[in-house]
Order: sequence, then C-alpha cells, then structure tokens
Amino acid sequence: MRSLKVGDYMSRHPAVLTATMPIEEAVDKLLKADLTGGPVVDLNKKVVGFLSEQDCLAMMLEGTYHKEQSATVADCMSAEVVTVNADTAILDLAQQFGSNRPKVYPVVDYQGKLVGVISRTHVLKAINLHLQDSYANH
Repeated sequence: MRSLKVGDYMSRHPAVLTATMPIEEAVDKLLKADLTGGPVVDLNKKVVGFLSEQDCLAMMLEGTYHKEQSATVADCMSAEVVTVNADTAILDLAQQFGSNRPKVYPVVDYQGKLVGVISRTHVLKAINLHLQDSYANH
C-alpha cells in the first residue's frame, strides 16, 4: 500500500482560483469541478491560500443579507494552507484526514507550485482499488 502515491490519484485539473477573482466566479469553478474547496494561486502558480465551501457560504450569505458589492477570493480565503507533494504515500495522507482537517489538499511540486489537488474521495478510491486488486489476486 506504501507504493500508492498522491500523484497517481490526484486531479491534475483542479479549480484554480486567484485572490482577485470575484467570489461568485470562484463558487462557479468549485461547483463545476465538484470540489468542496480549491487552492488560490499567485501569478507564478504558487499556492497562497485555500477557499472552502464554508468560506464561500458565509461570504455569500453576508453579501445577500447586506446587498453589498461582491467580495473577492482574498476576502474569504484562508492563508494557512496544508499542501502535500505528489510523492506522498496515499496511506500517510489518509491517516491525516480527520474531522477538523481539510477535505481537499493542494498538491505542489518542490518549488511550491500547484500541480493538482487530492480529495478524500480520491484517497478512498485509491485504497478501494488497491484492496479490490488484492482480493482479485488471492
């Protein structure tokens, strides 16, 4: 199971967000990608934040209530981001998932540039496929 790596199961086409993007555009991208959150990158594709569904909900509800101008991703995102590398073992990442942990992790290269995302669903599929292969070979 240690041979299963994040890079083999991550999405290489995540919803990529920028800090200056309107929150409505970010929500649209997340919904189209069917993700619960997405990385926020700078012009060099370095991860500078993370925007979750919860962040979006709170801001959109507040905006609806106050009928104010649209917020940007920078207004809502978390600047503290937990990233993983494509070489990380799926098993190690699975053990990090907990109730207060992210459901989606940006995957970065060794320069900190975004190369994809991996979600709990991706990890579950990887482990399930491995277990199915193990059962089929016995």
